[in-house]
Amino acid sequence: MTTSLLWKVRSFHQLNVFELQAIYRLRQEVFVVEQQCAYLDADGKDQFADHIFGVDDDGRVMAYCRVVQPGISCSEVSIGRVVTHPELRHTGLGKSVMERAFKCVDDRYGKVPVRIEAQLYLKAFYEQQGFEPVGDVFLLDGIDHIEMLRPAEGQFSRV
Repeated sequence: MTTSLLWKVRSFHQLNVFELQAIYRLRQEVFVVEQQCAYLDADGKDQFADHIFGVDDDGRVMAYCRVVQPGISCSEVSIGRVVTHPELRHTGLGKSVMERAFKCVDDRYGKVPVRIEAQLYLKAFYEQQGFEPVGDVFLLDGIDHIEMLRPAEGQFSRV
């Protein structure tokens, strides 16, 4: 299997039905089935987000995240639903999708802080991407999470 993907950035309204279905399939495959977490994935935020995804030659979405406008999830821009297909984990795709998300944020909003609600077991990964924990661990849909913030470029860490 090749890890060569066609990367796309689309607003919700630019997604075609095939892209949307492939995105929801990956999100449900990982967040609902694999993680055994029954929750409402269609949370009403997709319409206010840019969707970054990598598609393989068969049209499958193999990596994905969304960049949500400020004021929807929190006061800052937020990144969420970060996911890689199980077949391509540990290949650097997570870092690639985050780099593309940061470029999307920079292009749309400038050098601004970015907030996430990270699954706790991925805290070290997000710290490598420049995020810092800003709160206590909390339970979300039965999974431990932690709120993290990536300061705007040029801002100093609180540490």
